[in-house]
Amino acid sequence: MPFRYRLQKVIDFRIRKKEEQLQVVQKAQEAVDLAQANIDKNNEEIQNTKHAMYTSPPIMREGFDIFLKHLYEKGQILEQEKQKVVDILNQEKKKLQELEQAVKVLEKHKEKSREAYIEEEKKAELKNLSEIAVQKHFINTRNKKEELEYEEMLQQYLDNQNDYGNYE
Repeated sequence: MPFRYRLQKVIDFRIRKKEEQLQVVQKAQEAVDLAQANIDKNNEEIQNTKHAMYTSPPIMREGFDIFLKHLYEKGQILEQEKQKVVDILNQEKKKLQELEQAVKVLEKHKEKSREAYIEEEKKAELKNLSEIAVQKHFINTRNKKEELEYEEMLQQYLDNQNDYGNYE
């Protein structure tokens, strides 16, 4: 009978959960990348505004200062949002590691169970072969004993025939 792991459904379930969690981690990573792209876009806008401010007439610089202040505040908000998304990503990665660990534990248990099963099968086969060997030995011994008895009887018969022939 082939090896059947009785917790295979549990392993399959945990693998499925791990794959789902991996997708969640990928989405969280995409959110982090998007947040970083927004920060980079804001920083680029700050640089463009600074460059435009230095090339503009002095009357417009107050408006640029207000706009730059707004961009810096927006940058801080974007950094806070990115930090929240990074925290979420770290939590999801931690969950993924726990799920991977659970799968590894069961797979290791499955492998040990499989090895134990193979060992039991080997022992059963050796026992069966041992019983067959004992039976063959018993049959061979019995056959040799019968053969020796037959030879002794034949020898006695021949001896009796020779003895009988000598009396006549």
